[in-house]
Amino acid sequence: MSRRISPVIPGFGLTLGYTLVYLSLLVLIPLGAMFLKTTQLTWDQFWTIITAPRVLAALKLSFGTALIAALINGVIGTLLAWVLVRYRFPGRKIIDAMIDLPFALPTAVAGIALTALYAPNGLVGRFATEIGLKIAYTPLGITLALTFVVLPFVVRTVQPVLADIPREVEEAAACLGAKPLQVFRHVLLPALLPAWLTGFALAFARGVGEYGSVIFIAGNMPMKTEILPLLIMVKLDQYDYTGATAIGVLMLVVAFVLLLLINLLQRRIETP
Repeated sequence: MSRRISPVIPGFGLTLGYTLVYLSLLVLIPLGAMFLKTTQLTWDQFWTIITAPRVLAALKLSFGTALIAALINGVIGTLLAWVLVRYRFPGRKIIDAMIDLPFALPTAVAGIALTALYAPNGLVGRFATEIGLKIAYTPLGITLALTFVVLPFVVRTVQPVLADIPREVEEAAACLGAKPLQVFRHVLLPALLPAWLTGFALAFARGVGEYGSVIFIAGNMPMKTEILPLLIMVKLDQYDYTGATAIGVLMLVVAFVLLLLINLLQRRIETP
């Protein structure tokens, strides 16, 4: 007589119920309340708010710098993952731990440190100013801050996939006459691309909503270096709650559409 083994985690019905309640309290209800608050505006009022020149400039800056930072980390993060997986050298574990530092470090601390370093009177900013390059209080400084904040995402998504690819596969391709670029394109890239897209999407989404590390180095000049999260805070300080929620809905919709497109591309790549 076989004895029935009870599962470690409760059955499907109970776990699904916990999952739906948890997601509803933390995600669905707050987002639904934001959309509900926006319904107090007429369509003309909503359109006037989201198409204001100041809002459009902040939208372009936030999404543009987040996209550039995600692309930079897409390249550098892949190289970092490659070095950590394929090579053994002194200090490897220290470098591996440093990659997670942006997760542990308060973003405001990162923003202050970057501003002190790249401001015109900072250690690096002083030399950059001498050659005519201004870093802090420009979109370049914002991109730099976002690149620091989103660093771990691509590394941590690509790293385990790369570790699962046997080195013998690369060696076999090389023995068959494949050049290094051909090995990367035909052997490594198909396996890494879905994970890379996931890391890129996570980095992009985090960069769009980043606030603490950006406000110090941005300079927060309207129409020039003002990001959307800061513009939302300005609306809240002015007690313009409907205006703030309208901008929040705009950010949410644009980010959702972009992430949906990335996920569809990822699914198309994974489907043979």
